[in-house]
Amino acid sequence: MRQKITNQITEGVIWQQLLLFFFPILFGTFFQQLYNTVDAIVVGRFVGKEALAAVGGPTGTLINLLVGFFVGLSSGATVIISQFYGAGRGDKVCYAVHTSAAFSLLCGAGIMAVGIFGAPYALTAMGTPDDILSYAILYMRIYFLGTIPNLIYNMGSGILRAAGDSKRPLLFLITGCVTNIVLDVVFVVILDLGVAGAAAATILSQTASAIFVLVVLTRTREMYQLVFSKLRLDRRMLKRIIRIGLPAGLQSVMYSLSNVIIQSSVNSLGTDTIAAWTAYGKIDCVFWMIVNAFGISVTTFVGQNYGAGKMDRVKKGIRQCLAMTVVSSVALSFFLYEFGFYIFEIFTTDGAVLEKGMEILRFLVPSFVTYVTVEIYSGALRGIGDSWLPMVLTMVGICGLRVLWIVAAVPLRRTITTVVFSYPLTWSVTTVLFIIYFHWFSRLGKKGPCQKA
Repeated sequence: MRQKITNQITEGVIWQQLLLFFFPILFGTFFQQLYNTVDAIVVGRFVGKEALAAVGGPTGTLINLLVGFFVGLSSGATVIISQFYGAGRGDKVCYAVHTSAAFSLLCGAGIMAVGIFGAPYALTAMGTPDDILSYAILYMRIYFLGTIPNLIYNMGSGILRAAGDSKRPLLFLITGCVTNIVLDVVFVVILDLGVAGAAAATILSQTASAIFVLVVLTRTREMYQLVFSKLRLDRRMLKRIIRIGLPAGLQSVMYSLSNVIIQSSVNSLGTDTIAAWTAYGKIDCVFWMIVNAFGISVTTFVGQNYGAGKMDRVKKGIRQCLAMTVVSSVALSFFLYEFGFYIFEIFTTDGAVLEKGMEILRFLVPSFVTYVTVEIYSGALRGIGDSWLPMVLTMVGICGLRVLWIVAAVPLRRTITTVVFSYPLTWSVTTVLFIIYFHWFSRLGKKGPCQKA
């Protein structure tokens, strides 16, 4: 019965299947944001501002660089498994699942060692203030003790999503979120363990999520069943996974580095602007949750249908996903443009910060729609294993051009609008590059170009 349900991706009503996949991913991202927000609130309120800065500042940047790289890399496994699963190739799915799991263990051990031993050097090199350095080192070292469970959860969730199951990864994430909240209160508020307690709560909740994923993968009778005795690295399968996933991993790193440069420019504009930009970042994360969820949905949809040889469904799915994402983006832009002021007031009541924040918001939100094509087309191309050239287009069109704009234009007119203009500028240029590549040069285009929605 389960097989019949998951195969609806290759048989059912396209827009319904995309939405059924989209919403669990969206809610999962929401709970991930809630997870981080509660951590910050508990530490900030019950430990102090130094601990809050340590947990949410330089440590977050370093963790995102290392773990984000692996999450991008593991997307290659999701694509490979979705293709073989859609084609009904149980033997290949088995190889991919066990290679992916073994790869997670090896990467987890490597990242754990780098994080634990490299934390003091990396934090010092970033210029971390002395009053938070000891907190930051302690938090990172405990956090990286839980790297292996963290990567196992991410890889296991990717395997389930590749098979069309986005609901159980969501349930596991919600469980981990609730566990983290409870343990935060127990360790930080009741037992007064400070930053160490917050880090311990995080790794224990991640371990719980990893255990749930492993239980599902080992007990299933479907072709993606995990058998511990079969854990090994298949060289050919590993090469395929890395070939597809490495661009996404590198892209994650490059995005992080370009955003660091933008943040440096914002920092030079004063406290009010920094506060406004920080609050805006909490508001526009709703847009990123939506487009990322649609991007992941179209990757799995395209992967399974491409593996099943159903190119007509592939093209229709891309068009319909693009249309739904455009409508969602325009609706969100209108809502934020009209009512964003009231949302800003949740974060601050300072008049100068509110004024600067609305200047940023009303400049950027109308341009959200210019990014949609990049996300959907890159997700679709990743679904057929075409990830290297899209990565190059993104690196040049977004990261490279963004850095060039900051270096060349901002010194001539040092205002927040000059800084944030780098976003719609680079989104628009990259969209044009993707449209040209997708319709005239990609494998999807050569098989019969998709028409724009």
